[in-house]
Amino acid sequence: MSYFDAASAAPLHPVARQALQASLDEGWADPSRLYREGRRARLLLDAAREAAAEVVGCRPDELVFTSSGTRAVHSGISGALAGRRRVGRHLIVSAVEHSSVLHSADAHEADGGTVTQVAVDRMGAVPPQAYGAALRPDTALACLQSANHEVGTEQPVAAVAELCREAGVPLLVDAAQSLGWRPVEGEWSLLAASAHKWGGPSGVGLLVVRKGVRFAAQGPVDERESGRAAGFENLPGIVAAAASLRAVRAEAAQEAVRLRELTERIRARVAESVPDVEVVGDPVRRLPGIVTFSCLYVDGETLLHELDRAGFSVSSGSSCTSSTLTPSHVLRAMGVLSGGNVRVSLPSGTPAEDVDRFLEVLPGAVAAVREKLGAPTPATTTVREDTLVVDALGKRCPIPVIELAKVIGDVPVGGTVRVLSDDEAARLDIPAWCEMRGQEYVREEPAEKGTAYLIRRLT
Repeated sequence: MSYFDAASAAPLHPVARQALQASLDEGWADPSRLYREGRRARLLLDAAREAAAEVVGCRPDELVFTSSGTRAVHSGISGALAGRRRVGRHLIVSAVEHSSVLHSADAHEADGGTVTQVAVDRMGAVPPQAYGAALRPDTALACLQSANHEVGTEQPVAAVAELCREAGVPLLVDAAQSLGWRPVEGEWSLLAASAHKWGGPSGVGLLVVRKGVRFAAQGPVDERESGRAAGFENLPGIVAAAASLRAVRAEAAQEAVRLRELTERIRARVAESVPDVEVVGDPVRRLPGIVTFSCLYVDGETLLHELDRAGFSVSSGSSCTSSTLTPSHVLRAMGVLSGGNVRVSLPSGTPAEDVDRFLEVLPGAVAAVREKLGAPTPATTTVREDTLVVDALGKRCPIPVIELAKVIGDVPVGGTVRVLSDDEAARLDIPAWCEMRGQEYVREEPAEKGTAYLIRRLT
């Protein structure tokens, strides 16, 4: 089985495994106690903090360990907002942030705060000037991920951090996906990350709050971790997380070159070997091991099952996966096709042979899914009407797009097709299909049931 989902959770690094096993014997005691076992545990905790701080590029007393990356994000956002409440209650986030950031934004808004969500371009990147335009006198905090978790696009953190610094607004960076590859550039104020993203154990996150940033921890607190992460420290996990972070960063430069070559191979071969596919995300400014593409006329969940049977573990941001009935917020914000979406995220050490085998299997897997769904194939059609109506009510993606593709050739150039759909994914997938196939997406209109999408044939 080839595991290609490192962006969700990277396999445990050998150094993490060794450190975890060793610290289970040495680091089981309470590091706040003064007896011998406690002092030994404290030494391990302090050493882990110093090692992690060195890799992050901060002071050890600015970094605390949390129970997860999500907890680090939630604590960082709530603490920074509370610390700057006198300034105002305005929060800025990008439209493609991790759900932990967006959930925090929702909670802030429900509590009476205001939120500005900055849009991204089709590559998934935020324009720095858009962050500058969003800054207000009452802005308490801005948040920006270092790189996107679904498409791998890197964000202009340094430029945004400079704009925030000039405005006197702290910037929180979610560095979960990128911290194992390199330090986060720019004068950021807060940083959150998660160990299982770089090959450390799950259940360990880190939160950095720079000196001088106003911060008021929310909820019940205790004396541990500077009062910013209550509860007994997971010392074996913390030691393993710090050791693996240092190890992966030592290997990062060389491994990044190798993984970039493999993802370039995937990007090129997928576009050549699979018809009607859109490779998404920035082709240059992206993380080394992530490549994402969307296939027309494909049910994402079925495609993932086909690839799983062929021996490949991949993930999807498709609206058709079993975990959600709505399109991925990242793909929706980018305005790209959401149906049939596949994210390949290669762990360090992935053999090139595994990638080549994946590229051999993928075209057949996509073709098999399309055949099951009755997707259109190139054929000569007879023009019958100037306007056609496609009733796709009650049908989930990608059926509305498949039905549209089947009949677009049945109207003359300049003719229109009206697609009726009550699936939220159609709002994203039909315009994306039009852009991919050179047709004109005219507009959407309210219908008696669902929504009507009007498409004009151009070619």
